[in-house]
Amino acid sequence: MEGIDKMKNIIFHIDVNNAFLSWTAVSLLNNGSKVDIRKIPSIIGGDESRRAGIVLAKSPVAKKFGVVTAETIYSAKKKCPNLKIYPGDMKLYKEMSDKFYHYLTQFTPIVERASIDECFLDMTGTNYLYDDYLKLAHDIKENIKKNYEFTVNVGIANNKLCAKMASDFEKPDKVHTLFDNEVKEKLWPLPVGKLFLVGKKSAEKLKSLNIQTIEDLAKTDINILRKYFKSHGEYMKNAANGIDNRKMTHENDGENKSISTEHTLSKDVNDIDELKKILLHQSEEVGRQLRKQKLYAFTVTVIYKNNSFERYSHGKKCSKPISTTEDIYKAAIKLLEESYKNEYIRLIGVRLSDLTSNKSNQISLFDEEEIKDEKDNIQDIVDKINDKYGRGSILSASLKEK
Repeated sequence: MEGIDKMKNIIFHIDVNNAFLSWTAVSLLNNGSKVDIRKIPSIIGGDESRRAGIVLAKSPVAKKFGVVTAETIYSAKKKCPNLKIYPGDMKLYKEMSDKFYHYLTQFTPIVERASIDECFLDMTGTNYLYDDYLKLAHDIKENIKKNYEFTVNVGIANNKLCAKMASDFEKPDKVHTLFDNEVKEKLWPLPVGKLFLVGKKSAEKLKSLNIQTIEDLAKTDINILRKYFKSHGEYMKNAANGIDNRKMTHENDGENKSISTEHTLSKDVNDIDELKKILLHQSEEVGRQLRKQKLYAFTVTVIYKNNSFERYSHGKKCSKPISTTEDIYKAAIKLLEESYKNEYIRLIGVRLSDLTSNKSNQISLFDEEEIKDEKDNIQDIVDKINDKYGRGSILSASLKEK
C-alpha cells in the first residue's frame, strides 16, 4: 500500500452510477428486454400530469442531447423527440439498494448508508486483512459490475468529505483517491461550486466576493465567511482545507435498522422557519413509530433534496439513545441549522438509526436535569391522546411554543 498512511483513518465512499436508470435497466434486461436503456436516449420520469413530471435520471445518450436532471419531461422531449420514458420503481430501487449495502458489509462491520445509492465504508484498522486498499477498491467495483450488472465509483480518503469528493472526480466506473496530502493538488484547483454542500446560491455569493476556486475559499479569512454565511461559512472553510471530523454511523444488525419519513413539498421552500415546522411534524411521525416498537435511536439524520434534484443528508450520533418527539426535534433542528444552505428545498425528511431496545441511562439530548421515566410517561400520554383524537391533537408545551 505504497503512498497510503496506515496510521490514519481510511474511508471508502461507494456511489452507484446513475442508480435509478441503471437499476431499471438491469431489471428490464433480467425480465427479457432486448434493449439496454443505458445505451439509448432514455430517462426515468415521474407522472407528467403531476408535480412529479420531471426527469429523475437520464441515460448518457440523453445527456448528449442536453437533457438534464430535474427539468420537465416536456422540455426533455423537445430536446430529444425519440426519448424513451420509463417510470420510477421505488420498490425495485429499495431492493437493489439493500443488495448493494449487504454486499459491502462483508468488507467491514462499519458501513454507513448515506442515501439509497451511496455508502461509506470505514476501513480503518483493516490493513491486517487487506494488503492494498487500491486493489480492494478496484475488486469491489469489478465484482459489483460482474455480479449485479451496474457500475459504481469508489473514492478513498482519510475522512468522509474527501472520500465523497474523490468518488465524484470522474465518472463512471472509476476509483479515485483524495488523501490529506493530495488536497492541494486535487481539490484546490476545482471551482468553488464543486465543493460538497456548497449550493448554487452560496457559490454565486462566493464568486461575487472573488472566491472562484476551492483554494481561494481555503485561504479566505474565516471572519469574512462568517459575516456572509454564518455557521455554514465555517463548514466551507474547513471543507475547502479537506477537514471533516464527522464520525461514521452505521445500521445495527437487528430487524429494525432505521425509521424514516420524507415528504416532497407542494412547492419549493427556502424559508428555514417553514422547514422547522415540517421537521416538527416529521419528528412526531418517526418518534411515534419508534415508540410503538419500543425502540430508542442513537443517530438522527436530516435528509434534503434541493430544486436541482441533488440529494444529501446531515446526521449525528447522540451521546445517549432518545425516543421522545421533543428530543428528536431538538436534534433535527440543530442539524438543520448546521447544514441548511439557504437554497430551495423540494424534499425534506428525518431518519432515525442505530436503534436499540435498551433505554438504560437514556437522557435528554442536551443532558437536561430531569427524571427520564416521568418524561417517558408524559410522552406515552401524549401518544394515547393523539391515537384517539388524531395526530397533532396535543404536543408538549415546549413544542407548542416552537
